[in-house]
Amino acid sequence: MKKPRIAEQVAERLEVMIVEGNMQAGDRFPAERKLAEQLEVSRPSLREAIQMLSSKGMLCSKPGGGTFVKNTTAMDLSNPMLALFRENPEYRFDVLEIRHALEGNAAFYAALRATEEDKARIKKCFDTMISLHGSEDPMDEARADAAFHLSIVEASHNLVLLHIMQGLFALVQNSISHNLDKLYTIHRVFDPLSDQHETLMQAILDGEPEKARLAVQEHLTFVEESLKKIDEEEARKVRSMRRLTSFGR
Repeated sequence: MKKPRIAEQVAERLEVMIVEGNMQAGDRFPAERKLAEQLEVSRPSLREAIQMLSSKGMLCSKPGGGTFVKNTTAMDLSNPMLALFRENPEYRFDVLEIRHALEGNAAFYAALRATEEDKARIKKCFDTMISLHGSEDPMDEARADAAFHLSIVEASHNLVLLHIMQGLFALVQNSISHNLDKLYTIHRVFDPLSDQHETLMQAILDGEPEKARLAVQEHLTFVEESLKKIDEEEARKVRSMRRLTSFGR
């Protein structure tokens, strides 16, 4: 199996930085020296990665001015898909169906291809996600959840898959109709989610592709069932409030 070159891996990480950092066209990356230190790579490898993304039209470099985002794969607020999400929250479950197929394959290949650097990054994302539990803003934990899953997709070293998943996560996170944040405010949900994430991570760290694929499937099924329960509970509350209101007339 062909091992990805360092520059290719760095290019993938820069793409993830663009999406996870919600960077927009015109945003500037840190100075080359600082960025190389942050990514723990050599400056020649970083320059090669930047050139790769520049050739794809994603980045541009200005002599003496630094490196800037020219075009981002993240979906912005003008994306017509966002209107669909706002009008019909059920589209969340369409995304989950797609994630079953895509993330199952991503986890499978991550378990086969992850480098030691990839594994360290996955572990770091997992630790960050756990540390944010109980944050004042539940979306902090939801965003960390997305970063954890994207780190696994990144470790699959499939750029097409990475682009698709970046778009899906950007779509979900930018949509006001989703209620992933509510998952992290329910105590009965946190422990199973944490266990599922840890099982998934361990399968990848241990190089067990089928176990990793199965872990993703079980995790996403749990998420889907939990979201549906949340919807049902909220619908019951609305019906109860309407009955109380009608009685008070």
